[in-house]
Amino acid sequence: MLNIVLLGLTSFFSDISSEMVYPLIPLYLTSVLGATPALVGIIEGIAESLASLLKVFSGYITDKKNNKKPVAFCGYATGLVYKLALLLATSWAGILVARVIDRLGKGIRTAPRDVLVSESADKNTMGRAFGIHKALDMAGSAAGILIAYLLLANSAGAFDYKKLFIISIVPAIIGLAVLLFVKEKKQHEAKEREQFWKRMKELDGNLKLYLLVAFIFTLGNSSNTFLLLRAKDVGFNDTNVVLLYFLYNITAALLSVPFGRLSDRIGRKRVLVAGYLVFAAVYAGFAFVSNSAVLVGIFILYGFYTAMTAGVERALIAEIAPPRLKGTMLGLHATIVGIALLPASVIAGFLWNLLGASAPFLLGASLSLIAAVILMLLLNRRPSAGSAD
Repeated sequence: MLNIVLLGLTSFFSDISSEMVYPLIPLYLTSVLGATPALVGIIEGIAESLASLLKVFSGYITDKKNNKKPVAFCGYATGLVYKLALLLATSWAGILVARVIDRLGKGIRTAPRDVLVSESADKNTMGRAFGIHKALDMAGSAAGILIAYLLLANSAGAFDYKKLFIISIVPAIIGLAVLLFVKEKKQHEAKEREQFWKRMKELDGNLKLYLLVAFIFTLGNSSNTFLLLRAKDVGFNDTNVVLLYFLYNITAALLSVPFGRLSDRIGRKRVLVAGYLVFAAVYAGFAFVSNSAVLVGIFILYGFYTAMTAGVERALIAEIAPPRLKGTMLGLHATIVGIALLPASVIAGFLWNLLGASAPFLLGASLSLIAAVILMLLLNRRPSAGSAD
């Protein structure tokens, strides 16, 4: 349990650093640098997809070399380079480079960190373990957003973005220090392993199905920057947009552990299907909302979706992946999701420009419903503690 908490605290401080900056990036791009929604989508899509290519290889290296903690440390340390790149950026191209660096770090650390979490729990508490980690992760996001909000709300005149970038370096350093205390379980076994792609046919059919479902779903799940731009479109100012994002994150933080524990009891599949249905409702709401109060409720409901899926899907993958390929499969899932984010974000940006703000959200709601139906009808795991259904 201590390992899980320490890993959660690492993510907590890292996410304070990241989320102090993230919700302001689309505002910085559009308000200061004059970027369009389509350009914002291209920047986010390129950054996510380039970084995603590293995730499966990071997982593979984690499995083969059995060096989860050092790989994770390198990934988290990249966050410091990201902040320096933001400080040096003077155009949208510079922001693109910075975002790529940030996503590369996430690509490196995701799989080894998730393996460390899974190895610190048993199959009957896997959902709870990932729920605790996700709760601390989202709590850090909420804290970072709240700090950004307070600084933005109390700024006189033009907001000093670069000052915020400098402040965000401090929690990133604290997160790295916490990670040093995490204990890694060393497995004494032969290091020589067959390349994972040569054994893909032997993978659990449910695992391959879920990876497909994740790809379909993510094609409609564009960058959260579009949610923030939609809030501005409805009438929120820059300061209140950041506060909306805070509400989303704090909701997810509060509910991640309860939904993780629920998945331990009733199965991952039921919770994931419900989460996809909630996402469809959320995106339909974003498509048609015109009332500010309603939009606040939609952001809170979006936090329910994240709490129902983010930790639960990792628990599902960790328990049905072959033990020797656990890191690789967690990385492969992250890679598939990241690859899908490029067309998702680019399509969303162009749909917004060509057909209006509702179009990308209607696409996302439709693909989420399709993913939910596939998962509900085709994922066939018998109900048991820690199973998918």
